Amino acid sequence: MLYLHGVGHFHPENLITNRFLEELDIGISEEWIMERVGIRTRHTSLPLDYIKTTKNQDPRAAVEAGIYTNAQSGARAARLALERANLKPEEIGMVVSGSSTPDYAIPAEAAIVAAELGINVPCFDLNSACSSFGVQIKFLSDMRPETLPPYTLVVNPESFTHTIDYSDRRTAPLFGDGSSAVVVSACVPSTMVFEASFSDSNPLSWDKVRIPRLGHFWQNGSSVQGFAIRKTTESLRKLQKAFPINSGRFKFIGHQANFGMLKTVCERCGIPEKDHWYNVVDYGNTGGSSAPCVLSQNWDRLRPGDHIALVMVGSGLTWVRTMLRVAE
Repeated sequence: MLYLHGVGHFHPENLITNRFLEELDIGISEEWIMERVGIRTRHTSLPLDYIKTTKNQDPRAAVEAGIYTNAQSGARAARLALERANLKPEEIGMVVSGSSTPDYAIPAEAAIVAAELGINVPCFDLNSACSSFGVQIKFLSDMRPETLPPYTLVVNPESFTHTIDYSDRRTAPLFGDGSSAVVVSACVPSTMVFEASFSDSNPLSWDKVRIPRLGHFWQNGSSVQGFAIRKTTESLRKLQKAFPINSGRFKFIGHQANFGMLKTVCERCGIPEKDHWYNVVDYGNTGGSSAPCVLSQNWDRLRPGDHIALVMVGSGLTWVRTMLRVAE
């Protein structure tokens, strides 16, 4: 069990529209993108002129071209989480980060985010690609409360557009950049608590989704789509069985891979549109930050009695589920 005190998100202002992608002349149209993945726009920390001119053929150049570092975008999300938790940076006792697209091999990105915030505490990375947030919550939930500081900051900064080959129509429409942050505690109670956290992996399929060091994102699209639908459906059904709520208080947030995948899961699990919270249509897949960003964007909609089922899947192949309960 882990208490949630605040959550924040940040997305850079540069916008990749479907019209922009069509004008790259890589064999896709606005209609084709909406039909295939259901994504209208995605945010990027890269200048649009850089993408148009280079199509990001050398991902190493994207690090210098970006208008935000992971630490800067992660810190922006963290400041919102701290504000909502009514805490100051100096009250944080540990920083945990995880990113599919870290700016540095070393040090841990948590240390760079902490430095950006002026926090001088123990830091480490706990990374499991797009499922990182769920794995982090599971890991902290399983620790004895007395081994943790009163407040821990968990940050997931993602710059996926830095890894995309914009001459490849299969991946160009899928991803955006975004960062999430939560303030959690194992010992200081709040009205919101993570329960029933579970994670598992199929490492024999590790090569289905990968980003080589200094390389482009690659995935076996059909295989990964099937995995995401199966495991998200299976995980959501288990949460529905464990928390049988029929009063409209059961909400679902999934990994924001694409809208078609999420729609299929909702149909299979009987989740009505009003109880499905998502942002993939306007932000694309932002990796490990995607589900917590949706939670942050719906912060003001949380009400006593709500149960928010979060299901995340990712490279590894890894799947995670957890329930966020808002106390009556």
